[in-house]
Amino acid sequence: MLSTEDNELISQVGPETLMGDLMRQYWVPAMLSSEVPEPDSEPIRVMLLGEQLIGFRDTSGEVGLISNLCPHRGASLFFGRNEENGIRCVYHGWKFDTSGNCVDMPNEPAESNFKSRIKASAYPCRERGGVVWAYMGSRETLPPLPDLEANQLPDGEWSATMIQRECNWLQALEGDIDTSHLGFLHLGALEPEDLPTGSFDYYTVKDRAPRYVALDTPYGAMYGAYRASEPGYLYWRVAQFLFPFYTHIPTGLLGREIRTRCWVPMDDTHTMYFMISKRPTPTDEKAPSAPVRSAFLENTTDWFGRARYEANGRNDYMIDREGQRARRSFTGLQTIHLQDQAVTESMGPVLNRSLENLGSADVMVIRVRMRLLEAALAFRDKGIVPPGVDNPEIYQVRSGGAFLPEGQDWLEGIKELLPAYVAHPELDPNLDARGLRRIGSKPNA
Repeated sequence: MLSTEDNELISQVGPETLMGDLMRQYWVPAMLSSEVPEPDSEPIRVMLLGEQLIGFRDTSGEVGLISNLCPHRGASLFFGRNEENGIRCVYHGWKFDTSGNCVDMPNEPAESNFKSRIKASAYPCRERGGVVWAYMGSRETLPPLPDLEANQLPDGEWSATMIQRECNWLQALEGDIDTSHLGFLHLGALEPEDLPTGSFDYYTVKDRAPRYVALDTPYGAMYGAYRASEPGYLYWRVAQFLFPFYTHIPTGLLGREIRTRCWVPMDDTHTMYFMISKRPTPTDEKAPSAPVRSAFLENTTDWFGRARYEANGRNDYMIDREGQRARRSFTGLQTIHLQDQAVTESMGPVLNRSLENLGSADVMVIRVRMRLLEAALAFRDKGIVPPGVDNPEIYQVRSGGAFLPEGQDWLEGIKELLPAYVAHPELDPNLDARGLRRIGSKPNA
């Protein structure tokens, strides 16, 4: 549990808050490139770290992220004209480029130099892998973008999507570093005989109470959750937390999984969840089929009108109580993402963590909270730059599942599978993605 004071410190992300200051040291995913699809397309409202911003792509194709309110009389630039390499306020015609410079002030005399003294608040943006990244800190020399493997893939090989959650960013993120819920929330209606013998899910359902090892890393924290599998072997699920809000989940096969999940605070009570991953290759004919996806509401133009599920808290996530009673589903909720969304949003906008009763299965959650608080306080009190800001190469790690011999040191067993940007042709994706082969063993027939 956290004290009420620490819970507020770790949850709040607005300007001049402890965690908000920490996050502003990093490049932050702000929107998808597809949300501003072409030069001079419609501007969009973007709520990010508690700030109301307007995103737009100018005539030359550069993306800008500028304060919502025009610095003249405070009219919203959402209604602005996106034209000729700038966004023009419709109230008096003042125009700003992607850097916030006032480039035209048509209601002032032609000889006036007033516009040279006016600048709108704007944040530098960079695009990579379908994601628009924004830097909201105060550095004049910008830090490098994070070296996340999933966001460094060649065009045509990456996937980038997003989903909004109506809750605090940390309680949304904590679902990703809590592996024991898999056997209940997602697989609770299944028995071992319902699953392929020897698969990852088979052993998850056979033993729903894994044991844990967790440790600090240069980039954040890592855990290994293990349970018995075939005689002489343990099934390990290895996952990562990376500063300030990234996770690498233990789904799939360690050594082949390339994905990053970003839990980006819109404000204290809304989160935009970005999923960046490698697309499945068309040649993997035996690879597991794509999961069923929930339907989305049509986007609206309000501050929280993007990437929302049709099933949500206002309709009880369209829960199927009959399916739940009949054990067709443990939850009665249609998809894995919707199940996660329902439980994290059901905690309320910001969970009061002083009411929790944490157990041994929560070791990674506890460690991540401490890492965040320690890093934020070290930055505030001592000026220590948070992990990954100036050394983006520390993010070059993977996550996933593996079968390791019982008694082997787990870190030794996974050391060749953990680094990013390493090919593992010995791992057959048509089998290992389902957990049907021990690492280092001969292929199953």
